[in-house]
Amino acid sequence: MQPTVISPTMKQHIDIKKVGVESTEVLAMLGRVTYTESHGMYIENKEDLFIYNNKAFSINKIKESLQTPNILYHILYVDELPVGYTKLILNEDFETSPSGKNCRLERIYVLNEFIPMKLGKLLLENVIQSAKELSHDHIWLSVYVKNHRAINFYRKNDFLDIGMLNFLVNGKDYENYVLSKKL
Repeated sequence: MQPTVISPTMKQHIDIKKVGVESTEVLAMLGRVTYTESHGMYIENKEDLFIYNNKAFSINKIKESLQTPNILYHILYVDELPVGYTKLILNEDFETSPSGKNCRLERIYVLNEFIPMKLGKLLLENVIQSAKELSHDHIWLSVYVKNHRAINFYRKNDFLDIGMLNFLVNGKDYENYVLSKKL
């Protein structure tokens, strides 16, 4: 079954909101679905994916994260429907981060059905603006080496390679590029 393609010419109301614990369930579900959509095809053992999702996107894990002062979440809404989100960790360095005040864009996801609307760019612009307002001068992130769509997106938005790191999914390493952008 093909996902519905939404025409960019259609008029939808788009909103990005900073959220707190009241959005725990929405973030848990968005996280689980968007991670599976964007990374599920790369994880060979689907049981590993299921175990990872249960840990990373459990209600308790998301609630704990939402209550952490240096973590900011934003949800992207299209016609009041939550379709994407970001997770920004303030004052977070990577071993080869440029000197200054760094933050980490740990998650930026949009449901596959809404990707043709180019909403990732809006989410990225919003999170960059938030980081600037909080006096950060660099933002960094990691991206799986086989996720070419995401790598191209970040490079088109002026992110530069600064290193590598391994991301664990149920004990299995997945190699990631680390990219950074001066704000």
